[in-house]
Amino acid sequence: MTKVAVVNQLDHLVLATPDLPATVAMVTRALGVSPVEGGRHVGRGTRNFLLGLGDGGYLEIIGIDADQPAPRAPRPFLVDYVTEPRLVTWAVRVSDIDATVAEARTGGYDPGSIADMSRQAPDGQTLSWRLTGSRDVVPFLIDWGSTAHPSESLPQARLRTLDAVHPDPVATIARLRALWVELGVRPGIRPGLIAVLDGPHGSLTLL
Repeated sequence: MTKVAVVNQLDHLVLATPDLPATVAMVTRALGVSPVEGGRHVGRGTRNFLLGLGDGGYLEIIGIDADQPAPRAPRPFLVDYVTEPRLVTWAVRVSDIDATVAEARTGGYDPGSIADMSRQAPDGQTLSWRLTGSRDVVPFLIDWGSTAHPSESLPQARLRTLDAVHPDPVATIARLRALWVELGVRPGIRPGLIAVLDGPHGSLTLL
């Protein structure tokens, strides 16, 4: 396994779960550090907990928010469909998402359209950002604009390694490089991410 290297900086990993409290407790036991509540995605039926990973990155644990009514559309990040905690995608941070998308298209990969997103933090503050979609193990792009980055005040673990498997590693690496991202990709039956985290009490592998 190799530590992920990005020109566009790793922003966060997304761990989707069918049972948010249980997954937060599992991460806490394994690493010896507790994720903190991030907030609610109002209208999308989800909430999250966050854990810093060093170098300005973080882990987002996302699941169903029982205090919100079920949304009309499926919840994001496969939350309605996962049966166990699953590392579903990841994001890289950019400072000009429009320019980055245009450059990636010139390089042969289309990151998709850009959407405006927000969530409400526990203190009532609204955090806003812009992002693209993700595809297989290729990350989505995120631009926080003037919003303070969530990693600034989080408890910290450490991302030791991040790798991927994919049925077509060569094409996947080409897409990654169009986003100025270098990531180890090895052959596999189906696309997937593998992250190893280190904490004060031990290590945790996320798939």
